Amino acid sequence: MFLYGGRRLHYLVRGCGAPTLLIHGLGASGADWAFQVPALESQFHVIVPDLPGCGHSAAPETRYSIPGMATALWALLDALELRLPNIVGFSLGGAVALEMALQRPESVPRLLLINSLVNYRIDHWTKWCRARIDAALVRIFGMRRMAPMIAARLFPQPWQRPMRERAHSVISVVPATTYLAMAAALERWTAIERLDTLRSRILMIAAESDYTPLAEKREMTARLRADIVVVRGSRHGTPFDSIALTNGCLSALLNDRALPGPESWVCDEPERAPPVAPEDSIAAEHAAGP
Repeated sequence: MFLYGGRRLHYLVRGCGAPTLLIHGLGASGADWAFQVPALESQFHVIVPDLPGCGHSAAPETRYSIPGMATALWALLDALELRLPNIVGFSLGGAVALEMALQRPESVPRLLLINSLVNYRIDHWTKWCRARIDAALVRIFGMRRMAPMIAARLFPQPWQRPMRERAHSVISVVPATTYLAMAAALERWTAIERLDTLRSRILMIAAESDYTPLAEKREMTARLRADIVVVRGSRHGTPFDSIALTNGCLSALLNDRALPGPESWVCDEPERAPPVAPEDSIAAEHAAGP
């Protein structure tokens, strides 16, 4: 546990090697990386925090913001005396990861963003519908009743039932006020005008059927001179429904090797799908708390 501004910030550390920070998405915790940590810890010093207000971390004293979350994680890494971290972010965590790289452009050698954008401000009707309708439904029905809908949107296939049930159980206990406040923080954030300052090697993993626009991700990676891997058949929960490819891309980026070939850019098949969480996983450690 780390105290930032007098507030508890929970994190776990595994392995040794180059520091690698994994940042989870909205309505979740560091436990979301249960399938990635075992694949990384033999080569890397993996740091897995719960963002402020998530999991076992206390909410911030002031309102949620993407720059505020990024600053809190830099404070954690500074306290651990970890320099030049590779940073991996999923969904909202991708925005935090990108903000961290923008705050210290020379300090992040490699940056991997999964189903994330550089701008969440309402500049298109699809973003308006996504933001406003979801927020209204959460206010009306609460997280417990919205959880099945959100989980089904993440994992709609029959064979994904364990993933869907796990997402349902996690999302249903998130306070609606926290979910809405973090979503609002994301909506206020943009990095468009600062992208030229980035110095990281960047990879984007983008689900073919994600509910954030694929075209926007392609435009972003072109501007960033980044690589992009488009995962056929995946929706938003790519670290869960495309485990082998996600881990292969992570290993390739972090070891400066060639990315997996396009023939492997596909969602896991039902017969190869693992259980929802591996035994002796980081998920169990997170459940235990500080």
